[in-house]
Amino acid sequence: QAFFCLLLCVPWGSSCPPSCQCTERAGAKAVLCSSRHLEEIPKDIPKDAVFLKLDANSITRIPSNAFRHLSHLEELDLSRNAIEKIDRAAFKGVAAGLRTLDLSSNRIRRVPKEALLALNAKLRLANNPWHCECALQEVLWEARLDPDSVQDITCHTAPREEYVGKPLLQVLDAGVNFCSVRQRTTDVAMFITMFGWFAMVIVYVVCYVRHNREDTCRHVDYLKSLPSTQGHAE
Repeated sequence: QAFFCLLLCVPWGSSCPPSCQCTERAGAKAVLCSSRHLEEIPKDIPKDAVFLKLDANSITRIPSNAFRHLSHLEELDLSRNAIEKIDRAAFKGVAAGLRTLDLSSNRIRRVPKEALLALNAKLRLANNPWHCECALQEVLWEARLDPDSVQDITCHTAPREEYVGKPLLQVLDAGVNFCSVRQRTTDVAMFITMFGWFAMVIVYVVCYVRHNREDTCRHVDYLKSLPSTQGHAE
């Protein structure tokens, strides 16, 4: 039994990233890279990793396909980093199997909704400087958020000053709909664009009619200036 326990606790050796520790938990392989001063996601994470802890580092971005080769991944901890940007395809390849994703305590202001809505994982998004907008609202309504952390998703910035500092859930419960605000803005922009095109058409028609009228007048004046046929006959 001691020998078996030793096998479970010993790191995997060359297959493990040098900045991480690799062990097994209940038969599932875990890669532990917490507090290792990492500035990006390691490239050589074992393909059969089930648990991956990258918390308490200095990672600033999750690029596209960052975990695509980790088809067995179930739990991913990216909390307490400096993440500001998440690409649309950041979690491509792990969306189906991932059960838990922790993005709390980062520097995330915006996130492409496609990156999170494709996941079946329970999400932790608390303690980020969120900009409250339609995309975040859709994530709140449609994604599987950890219920214990929903109240900590706070509006750091927002379209109106009165929403700043308030939990997003509280703002939405008060009847605010950031998506309808965006829709109204889009409608106004479309109206202005259509009005501009309509004005251009009117100006073109007016100029065309005026130009033709001037040509007609010049032509009539020219005909009047010609000697009459009757005068020649006499």
